[in-house]
Amino acid sequence: MEAGDEKAVAQEGQFEIVSINVSAGVGTRKDPVDGVELRMDHGIVGDAHARNWHRQVSMLADEDVESMRGKGVDLDPGIFAENITTRGVDLSSLPVGTRLFVGEAMLELTQIGKECHHGCAIFQAVGDCVMPRKGIFAKVIKEGWISRESSCHYRI
Repeated sequence: MEAGDEKAVAQEGQFEIVSINVSAGVGTRKDPVDGVELRMDHGIVGDAHARNWHRQVSMLADEDVESMRGKGVDLDPGIFAENITTRGVDLSSLPVGTRLFVGEAMLELTQIGKECHHGCAIFQAVGDCVMPRKGIFAKVIKEGWISRESSCHYRI
């Protein structure tokens, strides 16, 4: 990106965790928890999406959830099935390969966006869903415990 590009993102920066969310089933809303363990080649212990693949942990910025709230839908963290709801960084502007340091753990950004599953309740209600455009996915490259109070930063 060019120096004058408004979408340019800093090479390093901080962000915070608004909510950590897990679910026992795939395709369901995730519920907030106080903290979780992140495991290499697995993801979040106790989450239905945990397995050895490139989308072990999903993240979505609360700022993007807020943009959907303006469309008249009551949305809480986890409603888009994101594992970690953040504040303070435009996650979708970070390039694949970015390192995310969250608490004791380290993640590597592996994918930006996804296809919205057929029958998405949010899309049916408001005609839009933010996760396919703004959500990111990461794999665990250093294990550790994370909580809402964890220190968080990224490095491109």
